[in-house]
Amino acid sequence: MLGSSDRALARVGTDSRTTTGEDLFVALSGERYDGNLFALDALAHGARALLLRGRLGETATEQLVADVRRASDGDVSVALVADPLEALADLAAWRRARFTGPVIGVTGSSGKTSTKETLATLLGRVLTVAKSPASFNNAIGVPRTILDAAPDARALVLELGTNAPGEIEGLCRIARPTDGIVTGIGRAHLAGLGSEEGIAREKGALPAALALGGVCVLPHDDRFRDAMAVRTAARVVTFGERDGADVVAAGAWLHQEGTSFLLRGPLIGAERQVTVPLLGAHAARNVAAALALALALGHPLERLLTGLPLLQPVRGRMQRLVAGGVTFLDDSYNANPDSMRAGLAVLAGLPAQKRVFVLGGMHELGASSERLHRELGELAARSVDVIVVIGELARPAAEAARDAGFDPARLHMAADIDEAVGALIALVAPGDVVLVKASRAARLERVAEALLGAFSGAARAASSMTRSATATGAERP
Repeated sequence: MLGSSDRALARVGTDSRTTTGEDLFVALSGERYDGNLFALDALAHGARALLLRGRLGETATEQLVADVRRASDGDVSVALVADPLEALADLAAWRRARFTGPVIGVTGSSGKTSTKETLATLLGRVLTVAKSPASFNNAIGVPRTILDAAPDARALVLELGTNAPGEIEGLCRIARPTDGIVTGIGRAHLAGLGSEEGIAREKGALPAALALGGVCVLPHDDRFRDAMAVRTAARVVTFGERDGADVVAAGAWLHQEGTSFLLRGPLIGAERQVTVPLLGAHAARNVAAALALALALGHPLERLLTGLPLLQPVRGRMQRLVAGGVTFLDDSYNANPDSMRAGLAVLAGLPAQKRVFVLGGMHELGASSERLHRELGELAARSVDVIVVIGELARPAAEAARDAGFDPARLHMAADIDEAVGALIALVAPGDVVLVKASRAARLERVAEALLGAFSGAARAASSMTRSATATGAERP
């Protein structure tokens, strides 16, 4: 350590552009970037503590340290380590060891972020909760979440993601979760995990990490439930849509205010109808999973339910946006075959003049990619009125829809986002509902943004013309 070793720090930063005087800047490096190159930029943005890669005696390291001290007039703390990412994990493990409240891990093939947000909102009605921001669910995001947790937090909710074997186990070594939720096992990250069995083994690392006295929430109807249950020493609690689960969210239906469903089950007691300002049966499942965990921890149901009206869709995850009389469902953040099915179910459940499905490719499906895209195209052909497919990866979906007899005049294959937006502006009209969905790499949020802007502009122009015509008419004799 060079400089002061007792500097008070509030946050950990890994982006030099957003660091402040209360941040520790960690100079992470990857195949295409060297975090050390951003040390001076971090200083310029206010950082006064740096965790850099290197060791004293190396010419490049000595020069960087000299530059840092000169740029800061010596008012800087610098630590040198061989691997900043490993050091970040060690810092998080140290901080975790001093946290005395429940640490809840949330994983699964889909619904992780939404379930994490739901749980944090409901638990927030009974205690102070720190949670993963956005989708901070990897070897960088999980340690940062632990380190950035506010001093008054009494529970920590962490999202745990993976696309390769061993990642969940590694995150659990850092986070040491006391309790956990597995949202379900589906066909995601097949390229890295090989099969649904491989996915179940990887996600099952969370239940395996839970100790006696903890709570492990599993999906009741998942075919891998028992295989995960036998790996945990924690109390197993289940959720689902059918009776038999400890918390049941049944009979979900969509309406203007969101989604209503029936809550029942041993942990709920008397059946009751509830409503959330979210769309889809999957939102009801997320609520059931969150309630199962919170109730098993001993929190009162009535207090937890007061959080339901506060739930908000996560950006890019089934956000309902309206412009120019058109409803846009922005579900562009990520996709796999199961979340695609859930999205189509929401689209089919909403009243519309036309139901328009805009889809891009589902990534990381490995050798199953073409088959799973074709299955999606066949399902879409039975569910919607117009299909717009973007990019080569998703082309098998368009071909399968056509082979299934879908009207070619209502099937559009776009090479890129600009072509798709142009086609959609000509196709879509007031009263239509448009679902935009693809894997994150497809960047289809740009489609949603462009359409929202175009139809908002059209609505403003129409309103302006109406006001102008009214004024002109008032002047006529």
